[in-house]
Amino acid sequence: MPTSHRIGMVSLGCPKASSDAELILTRLCAEGYLTTPSYADADLVIVNTCGFIEAAVAESLEAIGEAMRENGRVIVTGCLGTRKKDVLAAHPRVLAVTGPHALAEVMAAVHAHLPPPHDPFSSLVPPQGVRLTPGHFAYLKISDGCNHRCSFCVIPEFTGTLVSRPVGDILEEAERLAKAGVKELLLISQDTGAYGVDRKYRSGFWQGRPVKTRLRELCEALSTFGLWLRLHYIYPYPAVDDLLPLMAAGRILPYLDVPFQHADMRVLAAMRRPAAAENMLARIRRWREICPEVVIRSTFITGFPGETEAEFQGLLDFLATAKLDRVGAFAYSPVQGAAANALPDPVPEAEREERRRRLMELQEDISAAKLAEKIGRQMTVLVDAVDAEGTLARSMGDAPEIDGVVYVDDFFAARPGDFLTVKITDADAHDLYAEAICSK
Repeated sequence: MPTSHRIGMVSLGCPKASSDAELILTRLCAEGYLTTPSYADADLVIVNTCGFIEAAVAESLEAIGEAMRENGRVIVTGCLGTRKKDVLAAHPRVLAVTGPHALAEVMAAVHAHLPPPHDPFSSLVPPQGVRLTPGHFAYLKISDGCNHRCSFCVIPEFTGTLVSRPVGDILEEAERLAKAGVKELLLISQDTGAYGVDRKYRSGFWQGRPVKTRLRELCEALSTFGLWLRLHYIYPYPAVDDLLPLMAAGRILPYLDVPFQHADMRVLAAMRRPAAAENMLARIRRWREICPEVVIRSTFITGFPGETEAEFQGLLDFLATAKLDRVGAFAYSPVQGAAANALPDPVPEAEREERRRRLMELQEDISAAKLAEKIGRQMTVLVDAVDAEGTLARSMGDAPEIDGVVYVDDFFAARPGDFLTVKITDADAHDLYAEAICSK
């Protein structure tokens, strides 16, 4: 058997991009290629890019440049790949450029430069595939593309319209992950709440029984695996209300990642956001009535073109009333090709950033108060790591890498993937501190 080729992978961007990278790595492994974290050891390097905002574009172009300098044989994939002319203008000697979720195109490029070392049908890969995440949690992508055309976003130009995965395929992947020891699944897509719209919610099949291609039914089926199930990227459709009873019953985590982006109706209309006319404060109150424990995380844009000081103050008033648990904010950043670039009355860059700072200062006080309410309570946490100071874990209200953590200092009798029962002893604006009671 010929010596296996070694391939390096650099993956940037969101969890959806990471999911694409995992599919590529799994196929590479299935075909007998080896992977390496070293430029020097790699026969070629795949750079999985992001192109959402100009800062991400710059980071992706820099990553491509580094790979070219250190290795010289580079295949570019991901969202920036849809701007092939820009990639080639900056790095004309890359081997190939493809767009996002382009597994077949990436593998064709790999085969053209490094023929597979042996028959893929004889290869062995882990049943869960090759993952970029730790072994105890995994992202599970349920669809690609988006039917919305928000004025600040060009992602649909990269990914196309909504294409939902067959429900049976999703459940089979989840079952493999559960059997491999995964304890938490994070459902992701560009528009998770719209899952099944393109298929008109028709039924698929899993283990011989029909399952409707709709988010509620998918969650009901996924909940049978006994894993933490966390939902990301949920637009505030009325159908979201159907998920809250599942959270209240403990079948899925009481966690909603809802990117509101703003609270002013005029600004939301200029953004072309879905559900722009909804009374979101009333919706949030309703969600908390159904499931008092629900944790709501969201993101907001400050300094959108035309945003007045009064409209921004309305956003601050919304946050003060809504008291969301987790909030991220971004100063508006023009994106090449976005419709918002043509809107009148752009907000100066310094003012955009100043508004972002003011928003986050307000949210820090809200977050600190909400976390302080948890002191003295017992809760179940999932262990992410154990280091020299103790155990790092997450509560049901903390998604990996974007939310807070629970520090269990001086406790070392745990491993990543363990569940602990802890008592919260202290809190700050972002994180909780606890003492262990028991593990399971």
